[in-house]
Amino acid sequence: MNTTTTEPPARQQTATDPAARRQASADPLRLTLVVGSNRHGRFGPVVADWLLDRIRDRDDVVAEVVDVAEAALPMSLEPTPEATVALSGITPKLARADAFVVLTPEYNHSFPAGLKNLVDWHFTEWQAKPVGLVSYGGLSGGLRAVEHLRQVFAELHAVTVRDTVSFHNAGASFDDRGALRDPSGPDAAAKTMLDQLVWWGLALREARVNRPYGS
Repeated sequence: MNTTTTEPPARQQTATDPAARRQASADPLRLTLVVGSNRHGRFGPVVADWLLDRIRDRDDVVAEVVDVAEAALPMSLEPTPEATVALSGITPKLARADAFVVLTPEYNHSFPAGLKNLVDWHFTEWQAKPVGLVSYGGLSGGLRAVEHLRQVFAELHAVTVRDTVSFHNAGASFDDRGALRDPSGPDAAAKTMLDQLVWWGLALREARVNRPYGS
């Protein structure tokens, strides 16, 4: 999966700095795409690459990727040296994000354990930020996993946007080169979701600058 990103450096912003407030409105939205499957033979990278192409078509968003399959996080939530090393490549990407897209398959009517583990290792990184949800699966298109994720992110003080992108019978939706056989519907759904994500992301970023969340 291509995870190349071209993003501006992070800026420290304070509520008392008018220049920081102006910059918060002007900068592109920082979006972190979380690829939620680590199953052998997973289909997620195909969907992720398609989605990253849609994101890169926009000039109001810059993206980077966190991939659960590359996150060697223990399930015990014990802060071991190994966990600290693994988190060093994940936590900064979540912390500097203004918004998230979480890509999930559906396993047994819910989302994967590896994704839940990565989510549970973090808390403040999700707060007062919007989350877009993209799913894939069989007949349900992963929508049951999406509804479970909404509950999880509500508990973490995040805001899930209303519209989602879902792929029913996902394997048949893409050809052998990873291109959609009929891109019109998914492309339109992705635009709607990303438009909502940008609106919420910019609004909440400005709000966090003016009044840090929880203050």
